[in-house]
Amino acid sequence: MTRIPTWISNGVALGLIAAVLGVIAYSNSRARQQAPSPTAPPPGVKGGPSTTRDELRRTIAQMESTLRDHPTDARAAVQLSDALLRQARVSGNAGLARSAEEALGRVLADEPGQYEARRMLATVYLSEHRFRDAIREGDRAREQRPGDSWNYAVIGDGHVELGEYDAAFAAFERMMDLRPNAAAYARAAYALELRGHLAAALDAMKLATDATSPRDVESLAWHHSQLGELYWQMGRLTDAALEYRWADYVFPCHPFAQHGLARVKEATGDLAGAVAIYKELMSSAPAPDIAAKLGELLDVLDQPADAARYYALAETGWRVDVPQPAMLARFLAEHGRHLDEAVALAEGAAADRHDIFTEDALAWACFKAGRLNEAAAASTLALRLGAKDRTILYHAAAIRQGMGDRVGAQRLAAQALAGHPQFDARLVPAARALLDGSHEPIRVAVAQ
Repeated sequence: MTRIPTWISNGVALGLIAAVLGVIAYSNSRARQQAPSPTAPPPGVKGGPSTTRDELRRTIAQMESTLRDHPTDARAAVQLSDALLRQARVSGNAGLARSAEEALGRVLADEPGQYEARRMLATVYLSEHRFRDAIREGDRAREQRPGDSWNYAVIGDGHVELGEYDAAFAAFERMMDLRPNAAAYARAAYALELRGHLAAALDAMKLATDATSPRDVESLAWHHSQLGELYWQMGRLTDAALEYRWADYVFPCHPFAQHGLARVKEATGDLAGAVAIYKELMSSAPAPDIAAKLGELLDVLDQPADAARYYALAETGWRVDVPQPAMLARFLAEHGRHLDEAVALAEGAAADRHDIFTEDALAWACFKAGRLNEAAAASTLALRLGAKDRTILYHAAAIRQGMGDRVGAQRLAAQALAGHPQFDARLVPAARALLDGSHEPIRVAVAQ
């Protein structure tokens, strides 16, 4: 059995929260200094620029101007990169990370030992889904300054995305030991969430939110959105809506807040309201997952032509704009399209990435292609941490049913629906049918 560090195991999940509570006063005073730079205060803290939408634009323009005259100015390159990554998050423009990488590359070509630039480059690689590169640069930065907790955040994030959970959780544990601040609490929350400890994850994310500087409004909106996500997963829709609205208040039209509000509308039956929000998001911060969700809701609303248009946008996005083979594979499988390609894409992704979401994509692609034994094996891996992701649980239930395990299928379908009977307008009817035994076999290809 995979060894998980004791601070996120079942028996001591609440012990983590007790420990976190014990240092909250310390962290509140220290978190304002998050990601310190010896040359300039970072964004969102006293003396540094704010992170409102207008200030992000202003910071980008100012730092680009500085770098035109002084292309190897490390302070300007780091500050520009931070602003570009935030702008990418709120605009849906993934290409901004490339500009950040180029600015940092010029600094490091001139001064390979420049610590702040290397440290930021690791973060940029994460945003570009270059997880091995991010871990490598994070390790180099850690060797330079072992006491900087942020390097363990980057290293841990990279390992999480690759499904190397032992290494990831160990890095997060070290981060918490060095500096229990907002960034550390947020990663503790995600580690707990992955293990299915949603209440403990919620407590940790509250601490992360409380430890975030009020000047860093973009991060504050992100944290409130994560609280909303945890409440949503728990089926506490009123609390989720409150957190999403708070995120939208501190940073108007933050895409994470808008996405969350749309999900709440979907779960409460207001599909037209959800569609309206998603259409606005496609105008302001387009993303393949938003397009795919729009298509699915429009399908439920019996608007197949409009649905097909958004499905095409989603497919193009995952193929070209922000290539994500596992996401594309799951999308193709979900809609019964190009199933052989879906399996090939998922297998290619799973050759390097073993996270539960990639394993789920492989499981679903294999299942829809009629490769049941491979689907069951991948589904078991997707469930290995105990995560309560309802889509993963539904997929596992359908695969169990396909394997002839009706009891297992009903158990997993019940978990998918528990406490949140409207989690997805398309999947809920199928999950209910699995649970009550009225399920008709899901259409799958015949394996050759």
